Amino acid sequence: MPDAVVTDDAIATPEDARLIAALGRRSIVLVGMMGSGKSSIGRRLAARLSIPFVDADAEIEAAAGMTIPEIFDKHGEPYFRAGEARVIARLLEHGPQVLATGGGAFMNRDTRATIRAKAVSVWLRAEIEVLLRRIKRRSDRPMLKTADPTATLTALVEERYPVYAEADLTVHSREVPHETIVDEIVAALRRRIGAGQGEA
Repeated sequence: MPDAVVTDDAIATPEDARLIAALGRRSIVLVGMMGSGKSSIGRRLAARLSIPFVDADAEIEAAAGMTIPEIFDKHGEPYFRAGEARVIARLLEHGPQVLATGGGAFMNRDTRATIRAKAVSVWLRAEIEVLLRRIKRRSDRPMLKTADPTATLTALVEERYPVYAEADLTVHSREVPHETIVDEIVAALRRRIGAGQGEA
């Protein structure tokens, strides 16, 4: 279930209200690398627009009854990716919402097609140095449990960034207040879908 508290007074401007109306039943899907800020920025974006926030990884863990590292350890990455694709497809039936996806989710061709059909995708693009600083604070990143996490992250960036670039919008995630990034996402969404201009 969505874990954001949605309040009636969260929509601060008529422009935000028009943006939600133009969004219709589509979701806003945040894609990008681990450490790019999808969850923390996504919660603030959802509160700004007074729509639910959903973290796909949390939903996957709830459905599986185990943590993502446990899923990787017990079943392997292909099993995890298949479940991830099913969960995201299910979640996208319930827009509008802000949906934060795992770093590898957008690499799935079918998932990209579903997101394209039912959402507006936003790539939070971060430089590798920023990602490394943020990821060092966490120990729950199964993709980085390798002998050389920096080399692994660099390889993932080289593989994934050309695919992330297929997202509808790109916003630069960097070391500024999260509200600044939220403002930039909202501005980019307005340019993309307009106010009452129909489909993106």
